[in-house]
Amino acid sequence: MDLHWWSIEVLDGATRSAARWQDAHGNALTEAAITHGAFEWHWHGHSWGVLFEIAFRSDEHFSVFRELPGVRAALDAVPDPVHGLMVYPGRGGSSGRVQPRRPRPIAGAGAAALPIEPDFVGARLATCHPAATAAGVIA
Repeated sequence: MDLHWWSIEVLDGATRSAARWQDAHGNALTEAAITHGAFEWHWHGHSWGVLFEIAFRSDEHFSVFRELPGVRAALDAVPDPVHGLMVYPGRGGSSGRVQPRRPRPIAGAGAAALPIEPDFVGARLATCHPAATAAGVIA
């Protein structure tokens, strides 16, 4: 089953914390997500705020969830309404990849060629001789 993850990050405000926002609106958001088709959900507390990750079967389910009046009201009530809310597809915060990275095969024997020193190119300045006149007298 292919899940479409969405992240809602709420940052702490100047006077209110995102943890208190989660206390007030977290249960309503989780219930709305479950009743509208969420397969997985996780709340993460961070030093900068909270992160709510939700997985739906399709992006259309998230669009329906996002437009619910209770969800809109909760997102409008974040502690910092100007800079404190980020909603984006994918897992958020510092969660990393869903699947671990596999090591790539090493080309050849895994060794790299040693750098070759460039050839020294020397320069020699020409000597300057005073110009001779037609009569052989140096001016």
